[in-house]
Amino acid sequence: MSAPAVNANANTNPNSVSFPAPRVTLPLGIPVLQTYSGAFICLEILFGGLVWILVASSNVPVPLLQGWVMFVSLTMFVGSCLYLSVYLCGLADRVDTDWNMVDFVYHFIAFVFYFGASLLEAATTSAAVDPGSFNGTLGGAKLITLLDFRQYSINVVATIFSFVVTLCYACSLTLALRRWKL
Repeated sequence: MSAPAVNANANTNPNSVSFPAPRVTLPLGIPVLQTYSGAFICLEILFGGLVWILVASSNVPVPLLQGWVMFVSLTMFVGSCLYLSVYLCGLADRVDTDWNMVDFVYHFIAFVFYFGASLLEAATTSAAVDPGSFNGTLGGAKLITLLDFRQYSINVVATIFSFVVTLCYACSLTLALRRWKL
């Protein structure tokens, strides 16, 4: 008689969870800065910090709208710094996860939040009225913000850079989607 067949999986615990090896297609260390994704992350940090500084320097005349812009710009600034440091320090090799999916999810959330923040900043800027010309009768205007020329100029620049950061996140999102799915 022949010996019974030995199941190869008989020695493994059926309740154990196995994780896939980390999928990292971006280089680790300084070479990440030589890729398009690394360059876009650096631009996101640079311009995102600039949006944060510009909105804060305008003394946040409309806190309900610009509070969200400040929250998004600060949160994504810190998030992008942490995300870039994970690749610069080589920590992506030590954590078992699909870093391409994490990259896609992070940049998708950042793009959606920044797009909304850009629209709010543009709405704040476009509803600006010079306090000297405000007489209380502006017809059917639903949103009025009283900004002096300095605050208006700062908000215009913040709006432009906010849309630039949104474009950088959109480019990073596209690159992340290509790495994740293709």
